Amino acid sequence: MCFAKLQAKAKSKAEPAMGESTAATWVIAGLGNPGAEYAHTRHNAGFDCLDLIAEDVRVRYWKAKDGAVYGEGTWHDVPVVLVKPQQFMNLSGGPVKAVMARYKVKPDHLIVIHDEMDFEPGRVKVKFGGGLAGHNGLKSINEKLGTPEWFRVRIGIGKAPGRMEGADYVLSVPKGEAKEAHESGIDAARGATLCLVDNGLEKTQQRYN
Repeated sequence: MCFAKLQAKAKSKAEPAMGESTAATWVIAGLGNPGAEYAHTRHNAGFDCLDLIAEDVRVRYWKAKDGAVYGEGTWHDVPVVLVKPQQFMNLSGGPVKAVMARYKVKPDHLIVIHDEMDFEPGRVKVKFGGGLAGHNGLKSINEKLGTPEWFRVRIGIGKAPGRMEGADYVLSVPKGEAKEAHESGIDAARGATLCLVDNGLEKTQQRYN
């Protein structure tokens, strides 16, 4: 085989096909509980945020496999996979790990979007690694991945009022002004997630934290 043909063959292996991205894939997991009875509750803020992001990254269809529904899209030429675990919150880790394995994504390219009781509704914070704040979904992911070193986009939902049980609060649907604040936080989390893919942690924290 002549040198020119060898060069062309090597180049075809090294370069992606036209339109194929060379950027590393991100897995973005929104946490929530499956089923109509949990739709739009505070605990399902991650699911609702993922639905908004799906419009931005143009997910065309969802696959059901590995205990999750997931869809592929792109954001500024970066491939992303959106994941909604379809097991209950405290079992989120298995489906997230399975989808990551399918796409060969490492923990440092995982973003988890979830509700957070430690700050007020409408507030969003972004971080990498750290504590799990007693959140059962995060605990499950940490257990399955064997590391806490992944990104989190935290949507504030506030504390339960008065003597209301925490579980009842997170599984309730916000109404009135509370709903407006909740939806504002979900929309901000959408922006923070996409900013994280574009700009990394420091710039995203400067803008949203």
